[in-house]
Amino acid sequence: MFETQSGRAISAGGPTLVAVTEPAAAAAATEIPTQVPPQGSRGPDPDGPDGPGVSEGPGGSVAPENILRRQAQRESAARTYARSLPIVPVRARGLTIEGADGRRYLDCLSGAGTLALGHNHPVVLEAIRGVLDSGAPLHVLDLATPVKDAFTTELFTNLPPALAADARIQFCGPAGTDAVEAALKLVRTATGRPGLLAFTGAYHGMTAGALDASGGAPGVRVTRLPYPQDLRCPFGVGGPEGAELSARWTENLLDDPKGGVPAPAGMIVEPVQGEGGVIPAPDGWLRRMREITAARGIPLIADEVQTGVGRTGAFWGVDHAGVVPDVMVLSKAIGGSLPLAVIVYRAGLDVWAPGAHAGTFRGNQLAMAAGTATLAFVRENRLAERAAALGERMLAALRGLACGHPCIGEVRGRGLMIGIELIDPDTGAAAPSLAAAVRQECLDRGLIVELGGRHGAVVRLLPPLTLTDEQAAAVLDRLADAIPAAARRTH
Repeated sequence: MFETQSGRAISAGGPTLVAVTEPAAAAAATEIPTQVPPQGSRGPDPDGPDGPGVSEGPGGSVAPENILRRQAQRESAARTYARSLPIVPVRARGLTIEGADGRRYLDCLSGAGTLALGHNHPVVLEAIRGVLDSGAPLHVLDLATPVKDAFTTELFTNLPPALAADARIQFCGPAGTDAVEAALKLVRTATGRPGLLAFTGAYHGMTAGALDASGGAPGVRVTRLPYPQDLRCPFGVGGPEGAELSARWTENLLDDPKGGVPAPAGMIVEPVQGEGGVIPAPDGWLRRMREITAARGIPLIADEVQTGVGRTGAFWGVDHAGVVPDVMVLSKAIGGSLPLAVIVYRAGLDVWAPGAHAGTFRGNQLAMAAGTATLAFVRENRLAERAAALGERMLAALRGLACGHPCIGEVRGRGLMIGIELIDPDTGAAAPSLAAAVRQECLDRGLIVELGGRHGAVVRLLPPLTLTDEQAAAVLDRLADAIPAAARRTH
């Protein structure tokens, strides 16, 4: 069990959980303070000599509420996180963010999974400073540089060996959705076929092609296949039987001459659906998808934008199933907190003409340096294994918590990618208003979480891979307080 800061023990509902000790090398290198700030604590005076001194120029400091007011007046109605997290971050380190008002928060959003090592990790800052101090060009289009060569070498070192041995890399625009677009264009060019296979609940980005492949697309121009899950299984059975039915449906649809689905250009799948509600793909099912696509000459695209770089307890999400895809889409953590996106794919698919896919900002030198440092640190300090062990204990503790709270429909996830689906205890229906209340109660207690899932009813945890046992206990403590408080409020 986890001993929380309030003195309670959150039981896993089974055997006592032994505390996981962070490897000495990782603990020394991360330099993350072991002391977790108390709930709602205030840091240094923001206007004092030790504070961040939020300033608008020579005129002096600016109240955070004024910054938030101007943001609401000036920014697009499409803004998202700023609506549910009305804070003005001015300083951050590891798990902790400090706002302009001096309040400190435990950040379990981590840039939507981007910050594998947390905020401002020393090895990332050192890598960025090294490039800045060297006088190297910061903008180089797709020219070769020592920084780029080092990044590519480190990335290939960590790829599934069977892919790395025969791989090509395409540097795309700076966001994950750009890499998805590149992957879809790649397989369509290589196969000469326009169709695409994607899954219910998927999320691949916000540009047009990526949206088409996502579960919430308003106009469906791809063939949508059932993604297996337990709580809301499309076949009503869940477990291995539900996964088997999903695989059989896919196979039958592709082989039925009257199925209306000609041979597609590719299949795109997330090893764990993130925005879809933190739903891990069963290993056996993912292997079946690989077998089905390989037998029919359909390239398999693994969207590892959120699951990559140790997040799920393996370096890549597909590693759990031992699957080697034809294309991997990578972004978020590979840039070490800065914008970077690539696709890596089998050399046989590399039939593009020069300039067939490009982007002005595909040569981000600072992101490549930060990414190299991050990839190497995760590998050398075995942070994927650490995420697997600590994540399993957190999941067990949360499942124990669920036993006493019928509003928790399911706790699921893999590694440090965790989801808690909130439901109406009477009907079993998703409870988005309760989830929103939990998010607010967490924020009031100094914990940043976000929501996902089909109806926005899943509370998501994406803490950095450097999370310590003490920090994990503090996160669980605040969440254990927030859920019953939110239930009382919504009731």
